[in-house]
Amino acid sequence: MNSNIETYFQFLDLQKFAVDELDYSLLEHHKPNLQKLAELSNSTISVFDSYLKKHVFYSSNCGKALGYTSQDFENGGDRFLDSKVHPDDLTGLWKNAFIFIKLFYNLPYDEKMDYKIISEYRILNAIGKYVRVIEQQQVLELDTNGNPWLALSIFDISPNQQNMDEGVKSELLNFKTGKIFPYTRAEKAMANALSKREIEILKLVKDGLLSKEISDKLTISLHTVNTHRQRVLEKLDVNNSLEAVKLASKLGLI
Repeated sequence: MNSNIETYFQFLDLQKFAVDELDYSLLEHHKPNLQKLAELSNSTISVFDSYLKKHVFYSSNCGKALGYTSQDFENGGDRFLDSKVHPDDLTGLWKNAFIFIKLFYNLPYDEKMDYKIISEYRILNAIGKYVRVIEQQQVLELDTNGNPWLALSIFDISPNQQNMDEGVKSELLNFKTGKIFPYTRAEKAMANALSKREIEILKLVKDGLLSKEISDKLTISLHTVNTHRQRVLEKLDVNNSLEAVKLASKLGLI
């Protein structure tokens, strides 16, 4: 199994679901509306259950846009479409899913339903040709502990079929505010781990301390403090300390 997939599912295993309170009647309530949406929009719609770690709903037209039949899905199993994604793009998609779940746990409870991942990537159609598709994913239901339980996916053929050498592109959108969170920044932040001293200084910045106050508290020179602060900005790919604190907090780095 791809290491990014393994990491993602290992992370899901850390979630403490309120199992006795998972109300699957909610899923049954959603299914007719999701099927109707699929028919009206010609989109492929599915629901992933993070507790069971499998898809628990596919619209009846699943894969039709790619030329696949329901028999193809039945024979191919739960990860039939995953098996058709370009290998390079599949790695990127699972990496982005892991970044999203890390971000998700650091969001305020009342904002957890406000975000969606929008990804464009390559996938094989039924005649063995790669085409670009767009997938939108968002949380459909939380459990009572605030874990992302049911995840909704809406899948369409992309209007962009020109750049077939281009890999996966993803962005995190707050669809209430319209704000887009660039994945490239999150990936860079997670790849360039902060040192213990940088984290210590960033926590003090978060607490409202100025560089001189941090210098006095840690008994290090002002120059050293400012050097660490500059390195933090470079590692997190942000413009100022406020952005650094916000991003590091969302990624669970501080």
